[in-house]
Amino acid sequence: MIKGRIYWLGLVLIFAVPTWAQDQKVQLEEIWKTYSFYAQGVNGLESMKDGVHYTSLTESDGKGTIEKFSFSSGESVGVITSIKQISEAAGQEISFDGYSFSNDEKQLLLATATEPIYRHSTRSTFFIYNLETHTATQLAEGKQRYATFNPQGTQVAFVMENNLHVYDLASGETTQVTKDGKENFIINGATDWVYEEEFAFDKAFFWSPDGKSIAFYRFDETAVSTFSMDIYGTSLYPTQDVFKYPKAGEDNAVVSAYIYSIGGVVKPVTGLPDYEYIPRIKWTQDPKTVIVYTTNRHQNELVLNAVNTNTGVASVLYTEVDDAYLDVTDDIRFMKDGSFIWTSEKDGYNHIYHIDKNGKEKRQITKGEWDVTKFYGIDAKEKTLYYQSAEVHPSERNIYSISIKGKSKKTLSPDQGWNTATFSRSFDFYINNHSAAGTPTFVSLNNNKGEQIRVLQDNSGLRERMKNYSLSTKEFFDLTTDQGITLSSWIIKPTDFDENKKYPVLMFVYGGPGAQTVKNSYDPFNDMWYQTLADKGYLIVSVDNRGTGARGRDFKKVTYKELGKYEVEDQIAAAVTLGKLPYVDATRIGIWGWSYGGYMSSLCITKGADVFKTAIAVAPVTNWRFYDSVYTERYMQTPQENASGYDENSPINHVKLLKGNYLLVHGSADDNVHVQNTMRMVEALVQANAQFDLFIYPDKNHGIFGGNTRYHLYEKMTKYLSENL
Repeated sequence: MIKGRIYWLGLVLIFAVPTWAQDQKVQLEEIWKTYSFYAQGVNGLESMKDGVHYTSLTESDGKGTIEKFSFSSGESVGVITSIKQISEAAGQEISFDGYSFSNDEKQLLLATATEPIYRHSTRSTFFIYNLETHTATQLAEGKQRYATFNPQGTQVAFVMENNLHVYDLASGETTQVTKDGKENFIINGATDWVYEEEFAFDKAFFWSPDGKSIAFYRFDETAVSTFSMDIYGTSLYPTQDVFKYPKAGEDNAVVSAYIYSIGGVVKPVTGLPDYEYIPRIKWTQDPKTVIVYTTNRHQNELVLNAVNTNTGVASVLYTEVDDAYLDVTDDIRFMKDGSFIWTSEKDGYNHIYHIDKNGKEKRQITKGEWDVTKFYGIDAKEKTLYYQSAEVHPSERNIYSISIKGKSKKTLSPDQGWNTATFSRSFDFYINNHSAAGTPTFVSLNNNKGEQIRVLQDNSGLRERMKNYSLSTKEFFDLTTDQGITLSSWIIKPTDFDENKKYPVLMFVYGGPGAQTVKNSYDPFNDMWYQTLADKGYLIVSVDNRGTGARGRDFKKVTYKELGKYEVEDQIAAAVTLGKLPYVDATRIGIWGWSYGGYMSSLCITKGADVFKTAIAVAPVTNWRFYDSVYTERYMQTPQENASGYDENSPINHVKLLKGNYLLVHGSADDNVHVQNTMRMVEALVQANAQFDLFIYPDKNHGIFGGNTRYHLYEKMTKYLSENL
C-alpha cells in the first residue's frame, strides 16, 4: 500500500453496480416528489406463537387485512381479520397504524389515529378486538401511549397523562397505578426526551413473565431546564412548544425504578449502587427477578442489578467498565438456569459472551478482528445463537449462527451487501432483507440453515425500471491518507468519466461515533441525488473517518473527549489525498452533511479552509455545550470537566478561519439539534465579518420533511453547488 494514494480493493469489482446501457437521467422530482426509487418491504410482519406461522398486513378487495402465512411453505393459510370487520365491530371506520396479538392470539390490540411526539414516541387511540367474539372495545377515552397486553392477555397496561394505568378486560375497569404524573415535572411509565433520543426507547414499563407485576420508570424532571421553540403555524400569533431538555453539564431528570404488583402496592427499587442513569430494565425468565441496568454520568461503568420483586431490593449481578464509554444495547438473553448471553467490546471488538448466573464469564462465544453488530437471539432447545456481523468487511453485514460453545459457525446470508434478519419465535425460520449499492431490497423467507424457501418481495418492477437509467457505479475502496490511516470509502463518477479531465468533488460526511456512511446497501434518496450530481460532472465521495463503526473498539473510541478533532483531520487528509489524483480539481472540493455531518462540514470549511471550497451544513451542532447531556457527555464528559475538548472542536469558535462558501440550513422546530446552534453560529460569523448563506425551514424538525420541503431543500443544495463548486 502506497501512502497518499488510493488503494483499490479486489472487492470493488464485486461491489460495483453495473452501468446500464440506457441513457435516461435521474430527475430530482423522481426522488423527492414521486419517490420513484423507493424499495418496498413486507409490512406489519409478526411471528406467531407456534413459530411456524407469521402474519402480515395485506389487501383484499382494496381493504386492509391481517393475513396468516406458513413459514415452511410461504403460502397463505387464511385471513385473520380485516379493517372492514373491525370497523363494523367498532361501529366506526377504523384504520389502524399498528397491531399486536395477545399471547394466546385470540385478541388484537390496534393503534389508530397515531400522532408523533418526538422521534420514537407516539400517542394513539387504542381498540381491543376479540377474534373469537368479533367485538371491538375502545381502551379509554382520548389518546394513550404504549398499550401492551400482559402475557396472559387478560389486562392491558398503558400510559395516559404521564401516569401508568392497567385495564382489566374481564371487568372493563381501569386502575390508575400512579397519580403524580404532570407534564414537564413527573413522568411514569414513559421516558423523558433525552432517554428517548439517546437510550433509544420510549415505553418505560414492562410486564413480568407471569403477568403479576410491572416494572416501570419514574422521571422527576423538576430540576431540568426548560427549552422552548416558537411554532409559527398559520395563526395570527405563534405558539410555543415547551419541554424539558438537559444540555451538557446541566441537571438531568432524577430517574428511579418501581415494581407494581397487580392489585397490590407499588414498591420502589432500593439498594442500587450510585448511578445517574437507568438505561434498561429487563425481566429474566424468573418472574421474581428483574434486571435493572445502572450507569454513572460518564457512562463508563455499567452495572446489571438483580432485583427481588417481592422486596424491591437490588444486588449487583454483573459490572463492566471501560476507559472511555460503554454503549447500551438490547443484546442480552436470559437462560432458564439464570445465566445470560451478553455482548461486549472488552477484547477490542464487539463479541458475544456467555455469563453464568453469578455474573462470571463462562465463555467467549465469537472471536475475531470484526464486530458483532446485532444479536438476534438464541434457540434454547438447540443452544444455537443467531447474530449479524461485519466479518466480511466493515461496509457489509451478514447473518450467522453458532453454537453456545462457540462451534459449528455457519454463514446464513452468503450474498454480499447488507443483510438484516427477523427470526420466528422458534428460530426455525427468518426473513432476510438484502440490498446492495444500486440493488433494491430483496426480501426472502429462509430456514435457519440459510436455505431460501420463498421470495416475499423482490422489487422486480423497480429493478426493471432502473435498467432504463444511465446509473453510475458506486465503487468501494480503501483510502490511505498521508498520515498512513486507512479509511473505508466509496466514490461515484459520471457515467462518461474521462480520467484525462479534471472534476470537482463533493464529499458526504456523517462521521459520528459508531456511525457509517460507507455501507454496501441500497439508498433510494441520497444515492439517487448523487446520480444527478454525477450527471452534472461531479465526483461524489464518502469516507468513514476514525470514530465510526464496525472496525473495533480502538478505531471507534479514539475520539473520546475530543469529538471532531480526529474526524476532521481524517476528512481533511482524505480531501488532500483525493486532490492528488490526476482527474480531481483540488481547487474545487466541497463537503456536506446533516446533523453530526453538518457539524463536521462546518469544521471542515473552517479548520480545513485551505482545502475545502464549499460546505453545506444541515441542522448542525455548532457548540457541544448546546447539545443534550446523555449523548455529549458519553463522548466528552461534562463541559466543566473538559472545557478545552468542547471549545477546541466546536465550529462556533473557528469562524474567523472561514474562506469558502458556507450554507447553513436548519428547521426552526428542531427539538433535537436546536436552531439555537445555527443562530449562535450566525452571530459569531457576523461578528467575525465572515460571509455565508442561511436558510431556515419554519416549523420543521430535525428531519426537515413534509409536503414539498425535502424537494425544496435538495433543489436548493443542487443550485448552491452549481453556483459555488
